[in-house]
Order: sequence, then structure tokens, then C-alpha cells
Amino acid sequence: MKGLRVIPTWRHGRERLYVCRTDGRNLAWYDREAARVNLLSEERREDVLDALGPFLTGEVTVGPPPVPTPAELARLSLHPDDDLAPNRPGEALQSVLDHEPGPQRRLRADPRRRALEAELAVGEALDRLEGAGWHTLHSVPLPGGDRVHHLVIGPGGLFAVHTVYARRQRVIVADPMVRVGRLEARPLLREVRADADRASYALTAEVRPVLAFFAARDVSVTAPLREARILLDTDVTSLARAGGVLKPADIEALHAMARDRGTWVRV
Repeated sequence: MKGLRVIPTWRHGRERLYVCRTDGRNLAWYDREAARVNLLSEERREDVLDALGPFLTGEVTVGPPPVPTPAELARLSLHPDDDLAPNRPGEALQSVLDHEPGPQRRLRADPRRRALEAELAVGEALDRLEGAGWHTLHSVPLPGGDRVHHLVIGPGGLFAVHTVYARRQRVIVADPMVRVGRLEARPLLREVRADADRASYALTAEVRPVLAFFAARDVSVTAPLREARILLDTDVTSLARAGGVLKPADIEALHAMARDRGTWVRV
């Protein structure tokens, strides 16, 4: 036990406790979410467990690190600048606002900040599906300045989710036109379908379009929709109810492909 230090870190949104020697070399790490202690040296097993004793909760598995899957190897080979997985909800908008915050005082709220509020709410809800076998990538860039707000990959398939700020507004959907409050109607469904089609081409898999309205007072759909879903921000987790389309290995492989920025440069 002597000479060992426990250092907490966060990697890919998960907490790990590393057990290190005084010279900085790692001997093991404890993954709280997986309830597993990964040993790099079996000889120091007891010392490692003694050092981690105050931090262990419940039953844990102790053993050598698991062999990485092909998807994990693909992730490890990515340059950090090309990995889209760490993107926060609204990452692209937040970056623009950081560089161009706009005037401090305005009579009307900055529409970019309203759009960011919508993306944050929907993105955080989608991130909560992680434990159910789903992955969500945020602000997936497309050539020409377009982007997929949220790309959701899980047992029920793939979904390109586009968010719209509609707080206390009435929304009227007349495919492909969408009108929010008193704003002029836009062919938003056509744009969302086009983004989903580009994602399908990039991933060679069907990606279904979803339009998610944030805090809308009411949403009226005047005619049956073609190949698209309309959801409120409070209902986006209903996507997890769909199942039986993708196997776990397929989900991981598609996620590994989608998180690579290079996948999207020619769509």
C-alpha cells in the first residue's frame, strides 16, 4: 500500500480512479460505472485494493483490462480534433457565441441563444439514454456549414434530430412547411430530411429524420407526415422505446464511424 496514490480523472464522461506509483506509473484504474478494477500488475493486487479500499462501493470485478473491441480500437486511433464524441449539446452554437457574443443589451433576445437553449434541453435528454445502449453525437458537421443537431444511434436505429425553439408558441406543421408562432413558415421538414439523407449516405445505413420542438405550447400536424417524426423536447426519450433494429456490435461500429469527423467530409 505504501508509495501508491489514487488520482481521480474523467475520461469520455466517466469517472476513473487511477492507482499510481510515486514515479507516476499506473498500476490500475477503477471504473465506477463498470464496477471494475483493471489491474496492470497482478503482483501488486493486494496493494492496489488496499489503496482503493475507501473508494470501492458494492461488489467489483478485479482483473486485467478487457481486450478492446474493433470499435474501441478505431476510437483510440482517432486524433482528438477529429473525434466528435466529446461535443457538448449545442457545441457549434456555443463556439459561435463565444467568438461573437453580440451586443450586451438588446430589445429582443438573441435568436442564437434561444436556439442554444433548445439544443441543450434536447441534447441533455438524449444523453440520458446512454445507459440503455444508445449513443448521441452532437453538432455533427456537414459540408457547406450545415450540421445534424443530434445524431442518435441505438437498438431502435439511427435518428437525425433537429431542434427548434418554440417556447409558448403554437406550431403548425403542413409538410414540408413549419410555422412557429408568428414567424414565416419555412420548409423545415425538407431540410431535416435532406440532412438525414446525407447522414444515411455517410454511414451507409438508414437515418430517420426527427423534428423536436422545445417548450411549444401546442403542435398541430395538418396532414400525415412522410418519413419523419415530430416530438416535443419532453418526449425525445421515447425514441428509446424502439428496438430490434440494431445489435450491440452494429451500434458500436456505427458510433465509431459517426464520431470520426472524416466520415462527414464528402456528403
